[in-house]
Amino acid sequence: MGMEVRVGPSVVTINQSSTFLVTREDGTIEAGGELGLFAQDTRFVSHYAFGINRSPWTLLNGGAISYSAACWYYTSPAIETAAGILPVRALGMMVEREIGHGVCEEITITNYNLTPVAFQFEIIIRSDFADIFDVRAHRIVDRGIIRSYWDDRRCTLLNTYHHDDFHRRFLYRLHHTTTEPRFSNGRILFDIALAPQESWHAEAEHIPIFGADVRDPVNDLEQPVGISGHMRAMQERWKSVTADCTSGNIHFNHSYDQSIDDMGALRIYDQDYSEDAWIPAAGVPWYVTIFGRDSLIASLQTMMIHHPFALGSLQRLAEHQATAMDDWRDAEPGKIPHEIRFGELAHFHKIPHTPYYGTADATPLYLITLHETYLWTGNAGLLDRYRDVAERCLEWIDRYGDLDGDGFQEYQTRSSLGYHNMAWKDAGNALVWPDGAQVALPIGTCELQGYVYDAKRRMADVYTVLGEDARAAQLRAEAETLKQRFNEVFWIEEEGTYGFALGGPEKQLVRSIASNAGHCLWSGIVPPDRAERVIARLLAPDMFSGWGIRTLSDLNPAFNPFDYQLGSVWPHDNAIIAAGMQRYGNTAGLHRIAKATLDAQSGFDRYRLPELFAGLRREQTSFPIQYLGANIPQAWAAGTIFMLLRALLGITADAPHNRLVVSPTLPEWLPTLDLSNLRVGDARLHLRFWREGDISQWELVNQSGKQEIEVIDGRTTPVA
Repeated sequence: MGMEVRVGPSVVTINQSSTFLVTREDGTIEAGGELGLFAQDTRFVSHYAFGINRSPWTLLNGGAISYSAACWYYTSPAIETAAGILPVRALGMMVEREIGHGVCEEITITNYNLTPVAFQFEIIIRSDFADIFDVRAHRIVDRGIIRSYWDDRRCTLLNTYHHDDFHRRFLYRLHHTTTEPRFSNGRILFDIALAPQESWHAEAEHIPIFGADVRDPVNDLEQPVGISGHMRAMQERWKSVTADCTSGNIHFNHSYDQSIDDMGALRIYDQDYSEDAWIPAAGVPWYVTIFGRDSLIASLQTMMIHHPFALGSLQRLAEHQATAMDDWRDAEPGKIPHEIRFGELAHFHKIPHTPYYGTADATPLYLITLHETYLWTGNAGLLDRYRDVAERCLEWIDRYGDLDGDGFQEYQTRSSLGYHNMAWKDAGNALVWPDGAQVALPIGTCELQGYVYDAKRRMADVYTVLGEDARAAQLRAEAETLKQRFNEVFWIEEEGTYGFALGGPEKQLVRSIASNAGHCLWSGIVPPDRAERVIARLLAPDMFSGWGIRTLSDLNPAFNPFDYQLGSVWPHDNAIIAAGMQRYGNTAGLHRIAKATLDAQSGFDRYRLPELFAGLRREQTSFPIQYLGANIPQAWAAGTIFMLLRALLGITADAPHNRLVVSPTLPEWLPTLDLSNLRVGDARLHLRFWREGDISQWELVNQSGKQEIEVIDGRTTPVA
């Protein structure tokens, strides 16, 4: 029997809302790296470790037990004490942590020696208050003043940071210790004496402080770590409102359930508008904040599961829609933001993320999300509420998204710290010519054109609902003109697919083969007579690794399976492409991508899909190879399985007209499936799907709620 390999990063991450903790596998934080306790883009703990008589403890086992909790077991090394040598493994230590605003920690040390022992236990803790951008760049700059204050009576350590009007504090508070601690040279020390089988116990709280905002842990210290009533209640509320799915494939079930957990874990609770309007963080550890593109794609992925992320994202991004030109932040009137940050560098405008608008796709994606949210909720009030926001988005697309007025979208930064690439492949080296050379600005990627095509068609439908037929007709005509010109300019006949982009001052077609063309299937800008050729090119051996479609063909000289976007596999990218294949009726391609993605997800630790993984050929390795530094959990990676499921079931909502269309094409490896608590408008539906031979069948088990939804088989009933 072969050995099963579970793939995962060599760190332990727990998170809740905008606070997250990343440690080594042994639960410690090593100074000088990327680890630490972070909140609001500041690192509050940069070094954290335990010692016994100045020696490190030996890890036995441990790690995360939920998205917000972790536990470790250690034993003592052989140490010299005043009473002689204490043998190896004489002591055991258990450390339990749970995060909830701040961090609650419980430490228990037990003497398993036959005789009494006396030793010194130490906790090493330091704060550097580094900005997350500096941490990620491994460039720690001392800009302000750090001071430490120990309070013997309260058993607290307070570290403070001051840089002009930017202030942060970190409080480390100890509870219920049976020996009095003291502070010396950056260490909290305890002199402990234990009889055989006796235990010593302490509780600690890690508390980030921003002015009047004190992140006290919400955990109940009387309960075991990992089952905090507060944290459990928040996660259970999320699970209770999401669609529930069970199938005849155990790996699919585990993957679905883990993705539900991960999406709930990425909710930024302190920025919620209500129980029905949430904000998703893009990913942990680097993107625990609002991202335009990521938030919108995650909202689209989870629309079938539940819609609070869409409602929250539409509102928050509208609040930050640009109103004026700002070269430093790459802002133009009507543009939807890319990213907002709250750390020291943003505070002093050393980076443009206040917010930064360096994204060319968030604005059309906003319009797509607005329309899709209307289809699922049936709430026409959303269209009235965001009408002006949407109109400004359309004006931006035509005036600023199209830099030279040729009808195509392109981007070019005006900021000294702006991003070179502003589409979803936003790495500085992501856009390459067929010879591997970098593409110069301006750049207009193929999928941007598809997004705008889809956005204008959807907004035409919106204006029809709003009673503005002339505006609707204008947008439909503009969309069709764009589709015609796109297919004239971007098509590469000999490759049977679309060019990567138009690039450089001459706007030459970048004839490199990349996954971006698959997004054009999703948007519908591809004519039906070309769709099969595009799909075949994406599934060719140089693009399809066996674990998924690569970002770049392995025939390109710049191909690197370990690079961020030059040959890696991105789960969300594959889900979008698979949804595009379903749009054109290519069931075989949809099944192939869905199976590859599920196999990959099954190979990762706890069925957690990372942001991306290596683009090595599957025959080279029996398990997916991780990309070091990938965000886990990550919103649009977690949302991948939901988008794939929707494609496999062929589900399209039309709540305004009281109907739901299904066109299931279950593969052999997914023979049965139950989908319950599916929300369409004010109705909740329970649907059952199964295979009979090669044919997928379905039935409506029941529905409840104020609205009566007609379920239509899209394979047999024409849908207008």
